[in-house]
Amino acid sequence: MELMIILSSLLVSAFLCLIVRQRTLIESFSVLASLVAFIFSIKTANIVAVSGSFSPFIFLRVDALGAIILLIISLVGLATSIYSISYLREETKKGIIVFSQVRQYYILLNLFLAAMLFAVTANNPIFTWISIEATTLTTAFLISFYNKPHAVEAAWKYLIINSIGLLLGFFGTLLFFTPLIGSEGSGFTTWATLLANVHHFNPAIAKIAFVFVLIGYGTKVGLTPMHTWLPDAHSKAPVPISALLSGVLLNVAFIAILRFKLIVDSSIGAMYSQKLLLIFGLASILVASFIIFTQKNYKRLLAYSSIENMGFIAFGFGVGGIGIMAALLHIIYHSLVKSALFLLAGNVFLKYSSTKIANTRGMITVLPATGVLLLLGMFFITGFPPFGLFFTKIGIISAGFQTHPTITIIAIFAAALLFVGFLKHFIAMSFGDKTENIPIQRKFDLLIFIPLILLSIAIFLSFHKPAFLVALLAEATRQ
Repeated sequence: MELMIILSSLLVSAFLCLIVRQRTLIESFSVLASLVAFIFSIKTANIVAVSGSFSPFIFLRVDALGAIILLIISLVGLATSIYSISYLREETKKGIIVFSQVRQYYILLNLFLAAMLFAVTANNPIFTWISIEATTLTTAFLISFYNKPHAVEAAWKYLIINSIGLLLGFFGTLLFFTPLIGSEGSGFTTWATLLANVHHFNPAIAKIAFVFVLIGYGTKVGLTPMHTWLPDAHSKAPVPISALLSGVLLNVAFIAILRFKLIVDSSIGAMYSQKLLLIFGLASILVASFIIFTQKNYKRLLAYSSIENMGFIAFGFGVGGIGIMAALLHIIYHSLVKSALFLLAGNVFLKYSSTKIANTRGMITVLPATGVLLLLGMFFITGFPPFGLFFTKIGIISAGFQTHPTITIIAIFAAALLFVGFLKHFIAMSFGDKTENIPIQRKFDLLIFIPLILLSIAIFLSFHKPAFLVALLAEATRQ
């Protein structure tokens, strides 16, 4: 019942946004739907923390891993829904967008959230693929939201690359069904059904299937070298959507990879999948770290940071051991902090009317609260102590030294390089003489309050974790 309420609330909200003509009602429906989804996600996560899994009926199921991502989607979804009200009103006031675009935005936002929530709760690999493909369709229109040539180009690039990637992922998914050929059953194949039939899986086919899945869904995750769409898409989309793309969607696709990894590991052992994750993870860390130095756009800077962090997560699952727990925590911290950073970047854009680093100067003077929070988020996202991502990177690196010391040293070098690059750009933006003709921000509203809440939660979780979250992390690691 809880899962149906979560999904139906967002779908009903999308429908109401379609037929209603009053802006206040559209905003209210979207926030209310996200709030309902968040409340029932907490309830579902508590059930899973106690029972280990939750399946109200055969089509939907939430395990510990799914419950963690469910909480992330609903929390960041609620935050971005609330933030969008002030953000889009500011853009409307400036004449950047009109009411028809606002309505389109909220319709697609609700559908996007519903698709992600269904992806992590679907009890069938095909349903998971369909819902992740649905996120591609909804977000393609959101990336081209402003109807500018570069935004439309980024949307087509995103649509084509991800569609091809997911097509490869679909082929890999079908190969995972080969152990079921000739077996009797009800016709509905769950993740548990595939796992129960791994002893029929041909090792060669298992390896090929996982390669297709990793490349296919890895395209959506933004792993190198399939990452080329990500910086363009994340920098051209409206800021709240960029927060969802970087902070949430990448994790949803990565969870699909992990579910297939569990099946492959049960069939041929963990070493094969771990080696592949190490390769793609290290490549992502290296590429992002070097490219960040040359960035001239702060939204693209944050986008490349997502590639680096997803690389570290893949690296953590690749080294295994304590790296798995660290990678799961890394997912949580990165989702909260990266979403907050993109929302703060939205504040900067509204004030400076530019996403170029060279045009953004004196941020601490012009936007005191936003500037301080951005610097705080920068230290958090780069793994500076005493924040949570420092401890997760230490955990991943510690596990890496035990199994792959050489490539772990390379990863450390890349992480240090990324920190220097981030520090260079953020110091240039924050200090010095402010850009001419930019008034100083005085008021404290939702545009600052929402990212402050997300950062506060991330900092709180760095030092204390609720009992139910500890139980979910322990069960997800055990799996």
